[in-house]
Amino acid sequence: MIVNAVPTVSLNNGVQIPQLGFGTFQIEPADTVAATLAALETGYRHIDTAEMYGNEKEVGQAVRESGLAREDIFVTSKLNNGFHAHDDALKAFDRTLGDLRFDYLDLFLIHWPLPGVGDFVETWKAMEEIYRSGRAKAIGVSNFQPHHLRRLLQETEVVPAVNQIEVHPYLAQDEVRAFDAGHRIATEAWSPIAQGKVLDDPTITGIARRVGRTAAQVTLRWHIQRNDIVFPKSVTRSRVEENFALFDFELTEADMAAITGLDRGERTGPDPDTFNYVP
Repeated sequence: MIVNAVPTVSLNNGVQIPQLGFGTFQIEPADTVAATLAALETGYRHIDTAEMYGNEKEVGQAVRESGLAREDIFVTSKLNNGFHAHDDALKAFDRTLGDLRFDYLDLFLIHWPLPGVGDFVETWKAMEEIYRSGRAKAIGVSNFQPHHLRRLLQETEVVPAVNQIEVHPYLAQDEVRAFDAGHRIATEAWSPIAQGKVLDDPTITGIARRVGRTAAQVTLRWHIQRNDIVFPKSVTRSRVEENFALFDFELTEADMAAITGLDRGERTGPDPDTFNYVP
């Protein structure tokens, strides 16, 4: 039996976010309701989606069908890249709420900084308006580097609550994580197992054998003990349950150091300093 013992992280405005969530990136809309319901039935209370994923409607449907109270489920979505202009961002948020059929979001993020496309400071000022309206309990960014964040800190008023970035043992991101921590910005880790690339790593498989866990569980536990917020995704119920069973074992300091030492600066996704894709 899986015990729901997910710790929460206190964001810089006092909002509590479950440290372990369920990601919906690359889950087809047709599969999203069933996968999200399986996660909620397993015990997850944190769901991560985005307009870009094309499955916001299905996430909202799963939340309603779960029978759980809306306030008991933390839901994140993200602003699509084509709507960075101030008024476009406001309208896009309205569409997101409409597709989810929610009165509010727990967390709304700028998905990418898009340095060659527009001014993300203008976008952030629209995010601040959304936050002040009360329709987003917290706002944050995704894929922002320290120099992007410095501009926000210097030119705007609300410090991002979250920075969601690619993090895994092959991309430990210690510099970005340290900047985030120094400014009370929580770090969320996407692609936490490097799209499966780390699961055959001898260091990780060796630790997994010793502690009697899977390589995925060991990797996710590494994230948890580093105090990152993490949201693995799967459409397979047994894997959904496996990814949730992280709170009845611990890695040693030596284990943690060995896994962090695998860092080689290897991304599975785009570089935020050069990525400028607008759909």
